[in-house]
Amino acid sequence: MWISPTLTLANDHVRLEPLSVAHTPELQQAVREGKIYENFWTSTPSPETMHTDIEDKLALRDRGDMAPFAVRSSFTNETLGVTTFYDLKPKVPHLEIGYTWIRQSAQGGMTNPAMKHLMLEYAFEELGCEAVGIRTKWTNRQSQRAIEKIGFKLDGVIRASARHKNGLLVDEVLYSMVRSEWPALKAGLEQRLSEF
Repeated sequence: MWISPTLTLANDHVRLEPLSVAHTPELQQAVREGKIYENFWTSTPSPETMHTDIEDKLALRDRGDMAPFAVRSSFTNETLGVTTFYDLKPKVPHLEIGYTWIRQSAQGGMTNPAMKHLMLEYAFEELGCEAVGIRTKWTNRQSQRAIEKIGFKLDGVIRASARHKNGLLVDEVLYSMVRSEWPALKAGLEQRLSEF
């Protein structure tokens, strides 16, 4: 496997630990906060579908197609959400970051930049990735702003390429960061995290 299923990444803000079915109760509690699963433009699982969602991600991990993580606060040990490496292409090398959701109280703070710092550092500096991609639905403006604030560049829009949970067809917005951009963007992320 290109990415070890036991990989754990941590900094002063968050810890990304291998996702397991044992995380189900904590993640059900996290997703209930603000009922973020009710937002039709996200793929956030509901409390009722959480166990199945985790099992699906673990099946992708076992095939070597995904590296899923539970996100935990380094300060409180509280479980904050989920994120993954996926679309793994070790021959390029290239991967995407996605299937990310964060409990409502942790949104808009240091959680997302701290997660992305860990993941991008690992992708570029340990795996030697040439580029890292990230995508979101056209209707998820909050996610687009967060992606752009980290420094990802807009690649384009794939029309009619996904569906919302309610079945409506939607476009996807694609972003990427290439290896040569990482040092400057890393410094920016570190400066941003130092302010928390």
